[in-house]
Amino acid sequence: QVQLVESGGGLVRSGGSLRLSCAFSGGAFAQYAISWYRQAPGDQRELVAIVSPGSSTNTADSVKGRFTISRDNSKSTVYLQMNNLKPEDTAVYYCNGRDLWTKGLEYWGQGIQVTVSS
Repeated sequence: QVQLVESGGGLVRSGGSLRLSCAFSGGAFAQYAISWYRQAPGDQRELVAIVSPGSSTNTADSVKGRFTISRDNSKSTVYLQMNNLKPEDTAVYYCNGRDLWTKGLEYWGQGIQVTVSS
């Protein structure tokens, strides 16, 4: 069974940085596109960034230039480097793994809180 475990969240001041990690286990990491989503209270979950098995990336316009997603295939881990954080980045951040070989197969992490104070 695939598991995704997020770490690295916490409380940071506006303008600060955090690096989230998503540790993948229980499956073939190379088959999975990994994404970071976030959900603020009262809002819908939104896609923040995605990285393909070949390390192609895409980020949401709201975080472009501030957030960077990357993957280390040797460690089966995906990172989200978040710089110049703003209060509006406050949310629970979720890691998602989607199997590109099996339609509809995806897994979610438990989520991790990121809070940015002004």
